Amino acid sequence: MNTTCVFSLYFSRVMGLRFLLRLLLVLLCLDPSQSLDLDPSDRASLLLFRSSVQDPDRRLSAWSGSDCANWTRVSCSVIGGRVVSLNLTDMNLSGDMGRGLCRLSSLESLDLSRNRFSGSLPPCFSAMYNLTILNLGYNHFGGNLPDSWSRLGNLRELILTSNRELRGMLPSWLGNFSERLEKLDLSLNSFEGAVPASLLLLKSLKHLDCSSNNLSGDLPDFTQSLEFLHLGSNLFTGTLPCFWESFGKLRFLNLANNAIMGGIPSCIASLEWLTHLNLSNNQLRYEVSPGLVFSETLIVLDLSFNQLDGPLPSRIAKGAEKGLLLLDLSHNQFSGEIPPQITELKSLQVLLLSHNLLSGEIPARIGNLTYLQVIDLSQNALSGPIPLNIVGCFQLLVLILNNNNLSGEIQPELDALNSLKVLDISSNMLSGEIPQTLAGWKSLEVVDLSSNNFSGSLNDAITKWSNLKYLSLARNRFGGNVPSWIFSFEAIWKIDFSGNNFSGNIPDGNFNTSYFFNNSDARRPLINNQLLVAGSDKTIKVIVAVSNGNELKLGYELNAFVGIDLSGNMLHGVIPVGIFSLQGLEYLNFSYNFLSGRVPALEVMHSLVALDLSHNSLSGPVPDNVSSLHNLTLLNLSYNCFSGLISQQQGYGRFPGAFAGNPKLCVESTDGECGKDSDPAYPSETFEKEMIEGPISLWVFSLSAIITFYFSVISLFCSSRTRRYILEIKI
Repeated sequence: MNTTCVFSLYFSRVMGLRFLLRLLLVLLCLDPSQSLDLDPSDRASLLLFRSSVQDPDRRLSAWSGSDCANWTRVSCSVIGGRVVSLNLTDMNLSGDMGRGLCRLSSLESLDLSRNRFSGSLPPCFSAMYNLTILNLGYNHFGGNLPDSWSRLGNLRELILTSNRELRGMLPSWLGNFSERLEKLDLSLNSFEGAVPASLLLLKSLKHLDCSSNNLSGDLPDFTQSLEFLHLGSNLFTGTLPCFWESFGKLRFLNLANNAIMGGIPSCIASLEWLTHLNLSNNQLRYEVSPGLVFSETLIVLDLSFNQLDGPLPSRIAKGAEKGLLLLDLSHNQFSGEIPPQITELKSLQVLLLSHNLLSGEIPARIGNLTYLQVIDLSQNALSGPIPLNIVGCFQLLVLILNNNNLSGEIQPELDALNSLKVLDISSNMLSGEIPQTLAGWKSLEVVDLSSNNFSGSLNDAITKWSNLKYLSLARNRFGGNVPSWIFSFEAIWKIDFSGNNFSGNIPDGNFNTSYFFNNSDARRPLINNQLLVAGSDKTIKVIVAVSNGNELKLGYELNAFVGIDLSGNMLHGVIPVGIFSLQGLEYLNFSYNFLSGRVPALEVMHSLVALDLSHNSLSGPVPDNVSSLHNLTLLNLSYNCFSGLISQQQGYGRFPGAFAGNPKLCVESTDGECGKDSDPAYPSETFEKEMIEGPISLWVFSLSAIITFYFSVISLFCSSRTRRYILEIKI
């Protein structure tokens, strides 16, 4: 027996305190290695539970004997060996969990989260009247909350998150069944109706999460001192309350994705301990009051996807200059210039101001934000150059400035941003060449320089961007030969050089480098054919996760087709056969060039969704297996020199107008013969719109006279000589 134990026994005898003796013997003298016998009735209940559930990983197989220590994730009381805690989270269990468990009358904490339990919530849980913590989150339970649970009067935490089939109205007893309830998490379910009035009055409640349900009615005010309130992704209406009762307590407030109207009351700023405020995706409007100034505790402020207008609030985070990590005011109607006060938010890591009406130049002092990792100022009316001072944001990972009126050149000094992963400066008025110094941008994964005035030939700096997934130089003035390294990127999804002045042949190199080009099973689940008609060939979604330590974890999702687009250039010669062996390609566009030769069989291109080889000098028969490509949605082989017969049995009827302008091509009619007019009909208006306005970018001749001349001459001769003549006119 150790010294502490001897002292405790002596002290107990001297004082004559039997209770103290027993307590000290329990707390200080108990040998940790000594076995603790499990109560026989509780042991039988646990064995009954084990026999009733499916345990494919045999995680409960160690349950044996009478020593509580041998029972995985079971905790027993020192006196009597009663089961007081059962933690079986994330054990891949399923089946009937009610049998056995409901007999554990001394159980205080039960965690069955992250398993595969389904069916109704067991009403018999009400027999475990000593429960203080009940966590059944991340399972597959359904139905309503059992009324019998109203007898669980000792509960402090009830967690039912992410059981999508849990539904019905929240019961009226929910707010008064336990006067000790501090945490209630009903998020990610299908509950509906209003929040019970009793819940608004529960004084013990500190943490309430009812997000991602179908709750409705006017947004309620609460009469208790909440610390955490998440009602996002519901159907709440009405206006914002002030949450006066939570003054000095509330730290987390998320009301995003509802239908809350009106303005943002200045009293919200009185929540002096607020760290997270998310009011995004509502119907908030009007100008932000100058009196709305948050305290230094604020870390995340998200007012995006509303109808807020007026100038950007320059003082909104005045007190949070040293602590604000994320500021998202995107997708509103803010106007005017970006206030210089934003560059004083020294701790800022994410700045999102896209999709507004902002004008003027990007603040020259933006480089003062040395912790910035994401800048998105896209879809505004910003002008002027990309400020050279931005190199001060040396930790920058994502720079998105597309769809503005920016001008000037890419300065060579921008190579200091060598951590960049995403660069999108498309749809501006930028010019000049790609500086050779940008070879230092080795972390780049997404680069979009499309729809600008860039020119010159491509240098080898791009070859250093070895992690590229997406590269678009479309609709610029680049010229010279298409470089031989174009297909050398191992991780590439999409290459788009369309609408430039590239000439020469398509490089015939090694097409086996890209994993995504060559593997049909590498298709990412985010991709869907709707991109073809949505007028966009990519989307970039910045992902921000806030950890428990109030740190931001950043990432992005890229949604883009696996494809190659060299359309609208001056390329000639044959298409390398190796391109038609790329099993992973979903999108291929070589239209509006001067390509010749035959198109080989396409039987391995199972992933192909869109194929456009129109307006070239391709000849020979149409590959007879094109119609067997089941994923193919858009096909355009018009205005070439294809010949031969296309029979009804080949199933080309689902591609109307795909063969127009091929005078030697015979399309079989319904009577089994070629029609009177061997030249098939022109593509439909809808088809042309999809091909021109959508992601399949087509180069369009600038003079209608040339187009008319081109179509007429090609129909008559369909020869390489005609192509060269037209090329001379174009030049």
